[in-house]
Amino acid sequence: MFDSLKSLLADLSGPRREENAMDERLATAALLIHTIAVDGEISPKERAQLRAALTGAFGLSRTETDALIEEARERDREAVDLYGFTSVLKRSLDAPGRERVIEMMWEIVFADGGVHEFEDNIVWRVAELLGVSARDRIRLRKRIEGRLAQS
Repeated sequence: MFDSLKSLLADLSGPRREENAMDERLATAALLIHTIAVDGEISPKERAQLRAALTGAFGLSRTETDALIEEARERDREAVDLYGFTSVLKRSLDAPGRERVIEMMWEIVFADGGVHEFEDNIVWRVAELLGVSARDRIRLRKRIEGRLAQS
């Protein structure tokens, strides 16, 4: 009886676990999608920056980027919090990699020309969950602001 219960539990969790697997590309994309949507408006500039960030960071084709964005949207809709995404990134990325995610988030935030308080808050929360210090988060923000000022 115990073996049949173990088998049933394995059957229930086996395929689903693989189906729900997430890598750093999907986790990053979901966080970026959450960032552009958090203020209730998604501008064409934000969409373009999202696409550019994912394509550049992961070397994806247009088709691969579209598929990643679609999967990330679905994961973001299903998510109850940010921990599911940030835990993947914290396990799989080193400190510079986690900082790059925060930098990508700032690029998304500034894509439409301004920073909404909800966007600022989401970057702060993700940085905390990733173990990126407040000093580094602010340094990355200023870096992006500086790039935009030179453009």
